[in-house]
Amino acid sequence: MIKISAAAFIFAAGLMNAQEDTPSMRAYLAPEKYSKNVFEDPKVEAPEYSGVKVTVGGDFALQFQSLKHSTEAASLGILNTTGGTTGLPAVPNTLRVMGSDFNLPTANLDVNAYLSKGVKLHLRTYLSARHHNEAWVKGGYLQIDNLDFIQEGFASEIMKHARVKVGMDELNYGDAHFRRTDNGKALTNPFVGNYIMDSFTTEAFGEVYGFYNNFVGMIGVSNGKLNQTAVKGVSDNAPSIYAKVAYDKQIQSDLRVRLSGSVIKTDGLSTGQYLYSGDRAGSRYYYVLLTENDLMGTNNYATGRFNPNFRKMLAFQINPFIKYQGLEFFGLFEHVSGNRLVNATTERDTDGSYTQLGAELLYRLGNKEQFYLGGRYNSVTGKDWKDAPERKINRFNIGGGWYMTPNVLAKIEYVNQEYNNSDVWGPTNALKGGKFNGVMLEATIGF
Repeated sequence: MIKISAAAFIFAAGLMNAQEDTPSMRAYLAPEKYSKNVFEDPKVEAPEYSGVKVTVGGDFALQFQSLKHSTEAASLGILNTTGGTTGLPAVPNTLRVMGSDFNLPTANLDVNAYLSKGVKLHLRTYLSARHHNEAWVKGGYLQIDNLDFIQEGFASEIMKHARVKVGMDELNYGDAHFRRTDNGKALTNPFVGNYIMDSFTTEAFGEVYGFYNNFVGMIGVSNGKLNQTAVKGVSDNAPSIYAKVAYDKQIQSDLRVRLSGSVIKTDGLSTGQYLYSGDRAGSRYYYVLLTENDLMGTNNYATGRFNPNFRKMLAFQINPFIKYQGLEFFGLFEHVSGNRLVNATTERDTDGSYTQLGAELLYRLGNKEQFYLGGRYNSVTGKDWKDAPERKINRFNIGGGWYMTPNVLAKIEYVNQEYNNSDVWGPTNALKGGKFNGVMLEATIGF
């Protein structure tokens, strides 16, 4: 009841705020709330500092889900295994019955603060999420674009082209995380779900950026841990190192082109395995391909996604983005290789690898591009190790949306996702030859 009340409050506050003009400081502190296709925060002249300024915002999202699912698994096992002792007959396991209804609303609370000239802080709290009943801090960071707090004009020529970002928040690996849904924040995602291999993790990190003309370069390091603790794991701990280079230019008034490449290397067996499992909010496709006897049951928050579960990973992602007038293309090519351990401390003799492809094509229309139509294709193919059977997952989405205001978006999509009929899934796993499809509607507000 508390979660619904908090979400309703954010919904009402978002409606009121959406009718106001966007304050310049607010847009500076949270540019993604007021513009589509924002990637890294733009490197702009910092506003003059006249004391601490704090803005409070939030996000709210609600879906109406109408999905059906099926499986080709020969047997899903037995639900009641106590028949021999209780005298009750064994009950066959079955897929959960799916209907058409609303999902639980999700909501975020954002605090952004201007602490000194060119120094801003961001903090996001999940108020309501699929995975957790309680509110908890997702993460935050401090972004430094100016060093006047040391001495006025200190390293000003360097800081015209440099940025330092530190915190415990999402790593800047790839461009897909800028277009993904982050619990209640769904304004920047033209579709309802995120990519199948959802490269998103929140870790303690430090990043250094360089901006020159239309180029952006970044190098970062994280401790590789999702849950922070000084206790050493059962095997080695090691930091993760990652980097990005991007070229982004408005070539002419009608044409913008961006191309980015990212790489990340994780070296620990106890650390660095969270790149595709770090989202603790949950998937948008609720309960698909879960059985009544599923060990994770209603706690399985990642339905529809795939985690290679590698250690000592090397991953890279390439993202082209082209916008010509109302036509918009975003692409994703990603390859990851690593070791799927035999147990917590033993590596396999050979590594596995997976390749992910993604392509979005949108057409935005209206005098403010407040409407859009489009489609997305997403596939994942690979092996857990060299001689393992191959996994294949394919998904396509078609849909559209309406920005009723810059802060209020309504979406509709048809989604179809299929898993290959391979023994790699196991004979009693519903993902073997599994499929789900249907219609999703989502309303989202961000301010």
